[in-house]
Amino acid sequence: MDQWKFSHVSAGLTAVTVGYSSAIVIVIDLARRAGATDGMVVSWLLALGLGMGLTCIVFSWLTKMPVVTAWSTPGAAFLLTTVEAYSLPEVIGAFVLCALFSLITAQSRALLAQISRIPSAISSALLSGILLPICLAIFSDVNNSPLLVALYLAVYLIGSRWFAQYLMLVLLLMSVGLSFYLQPQTSLSFSMPTPVWVTPEFSLSSAAGLAFPLFLVTTLSQNLPGIAIHHAHNYKPDHKPILSGIAITQGLLAPFGGFTFNLAAITAALCMGEHADSNKEQRYKAAIAAGVGYLFMGLIASIVVTLFVSMPTTIIHLLAGLALLATLQGALSRSMEVTEHRAPAMLTLLCTASGFSLFSMTSAVWGLVLGLLLLFLQKSRC
Repeated sequence: MDQWKFSHVSAGLTAVTVGYSSAIVIVIDLARRAGATDGMVVSWLLALGLGMGLTCIVFSWLTKMPVVTAWSTPGAAFLLTTVEAYSLPEVIGAFVLCALFSLITAQSRALLAQISRIPSAISSALLSGILLPICLAIFSDVNNSPLLVALYLAVYLIGSRWFAQYLMLVLLLMSVGLSFYLQPQTSLSFSMPTPVWVTPEFSLSSAAGLAFPLFLVTTLSQNLPGIAIHHAHNYKPDHKPILSGIAITQGLLAPFGGFTFNLAAITAALCMGEHADSNKEQRYKAAIAAGVGYLFMGLIASIVVTLFVSMPTTIIHLLAGLALLATLQGALSRSMEVTEHRAPAMLTLLCTASGFSLFSMTSAVWGLVLGLLLLFLQKSRC
């Protein structure tokens, strides 16, 4: 029997640490804006931990390849700016519909190929428009908390130069410490998390304004890059059953708060490199270790929620905005790479970032439609 190595565990736990430190505050803020109580927020984190953990373990074991899953951080960023216009049952219903869209897409390689034909400039502009308001919030509290904003910017600037790999973890730990300092009455207590069922409600408004954009953002910014990461490391699993299983998992866990599950990209790469194992055939164990780490994080959800629910709004703005800066930078760069796509991409970005809603469709949907329409008109003119 093949032996496990410390490198498998360290690579897997690094993937979990990177995934949580860069986005946990966004997920908790999303749950609260959606109308979740503290108990429901714990349920969300439990569902996400269980979903990611089980899919990592099961698919990595079955394929003997590193299959790392994650929640959709871009999807969470999109929802962050839109969920307050809907009731919590409608939001949960949108999660279920998103899972259904993903399952249907997974059955058809032709449909997945058609979605992948959306120009990178347009999909990147869509992502940029979603992230821009969150990143701008870094500076929204300058007048009220100038010293706090200055502190975070200083750590970010210094960390970008001297400890970039651990920057978000340092910012996360600093945020927890500052929260305890600013609100010393906060106390930690552990209790086993309890799943909280919310019966989904379905409406045309939430389907068009939440479910479809969430599906599209997750597919374009997570699943397609996740497939590309596999191919880049010379892994060729059959993605149809994997994506189908991930979609079914989301559908089952959505009523408990499992808003999205998808193939990971950045964290997946941490389990696919030489540092995980010199033997390419053994690196799937790093993904299984990541799955165990996700299960553990789900089980201590009550502690995680206690740490972050009491966090001041200014710190949440700073942490979320700084965590997404690198993603925004990459998306902006890709959206402007092709000269003839710049005008449609800019239109998509501005429309999406505006945050309006019209005819039950959010600005992200309108931004995508307008960008593709302008691109089509430009091509037909030629």
